Order: sequence, then structure tokens, then C-alpha cells
Amino acid sequence: MVEAEELNNETPEGGQQIPEEARWYVVHSYSGYENKVKKNLEHRIESMDMKSKIFQVIVPTEEEIELKDGQRRVVERRVFPGYVLVQMIMDEQSWYVVRNTPNVTGFVGMGNKPTPLPDEEVKRILRRLESEEPKIKVDFKVGQKVRIVEGAFAEFTGLVQELYPDKGRAQVMVSFFNRETPVDVDFLQLEKV
Repeated sequence: MVEAEELNNETPEGGQQIPEEARWYVVHSYSGYENKVKKNLEHRIESMDMKSKIFQVIVPTEEEIELKDGQRRVVERRVFPGYVLVQMIMDEQSWYVVRNTPNVTGFVGMGNKPTPLPDEEVKRILRRLESEEPKIKVDFKVGQKVRIVEGAFAEFTGLVQELYPDKGRAQVMVSFFNRETPVDVDFLQLEKV
């Protein structure tokens, strides 16, 4: 995940103060190559002595809890697949360095003119990346038929009544003694029917 100071104009890891005219740009890359673009671009910044014009390269990611085969796994997901954020002072030389980095297909903008991200958009992205709690990826939907696979109600089937993704739980309506009864269960105790 990205630290708060990484998306504003404060000092990056190298300790260098970032000039006011530096802006954030969105670079399009081949999907799945975002980290490779980041690494290649950072190498080019170093080898082509562009530290005074290109300051930070970020692949925005967030953690997500995935429920798969009865297991919880924390996975890192790209927030914007196929895109990399670059903080830089745009001129002919810096444009050339970024644009000619392997696996970069271009800048986001109108025609050949890269468009900087508005400050409000940078702040919105920052807030999204700052969330400390991983999001839970839920495969179930309200009204879906499910089977409870463990616990006191194992082997009962029912319909999902409500989802509580922040708690990792669901309320399932099961028929118990010919009566619909709400049962609160962990997502790991459910499977689709």
C-alpha cells in the first residue's frame, strides 16, 4: 500500500524536496506489467540522471481478503490495472524518458499532450490507498442459495438474507422445524449451491 506522503509533494524516500511545479501523471502500460514498468522507470531515472525531474513512480494497490477453498488469503490487488502514477516535471526530456520505458504505451491525456491529475483526484486516490483494513471480496449475493458446510447448522441450505462483509459474516434463512430461521454464519462456513 502507499503511504500518505507518497502522493503529495513532500519529500520522497531519497530525501529530496519536490518542486511545486511537479504534477502527477497517469502512464498507461500493458496490463500485468505495472510493477515491471515501475522498476524499469526507476532504473532509467537513476541511469539517465532524471532525479531532478521525475520524483516518484507508484503502482496503486490495496489489500483484499479473498475466500477460496475455505481459506482466507490476503492478496494485493492493483487499484488501476494497466496504469502507473508518475510524479514529475513535464518537459521534452522527462516525457521522452517515461514514454520510452519498456512496456509503457503512453500517457493518459488528449492527443499527444499528457494531462496532469487534478489535485482533488490525487487526494481521492490517496484516501482510497490509506485504508488500513483489507477489503473482503465477497462471492455471495443476497437471495442466493447456499449450503452451510460446518458448525451447528452444517448441511442445511438456505437463502442469503444479509451480508456483513466488514465482519466476514452473512445471515442465512434456513428452514428449521418447518420454520424460516435466520442463522448468522461466517463466510468460510458457506458454499454456493
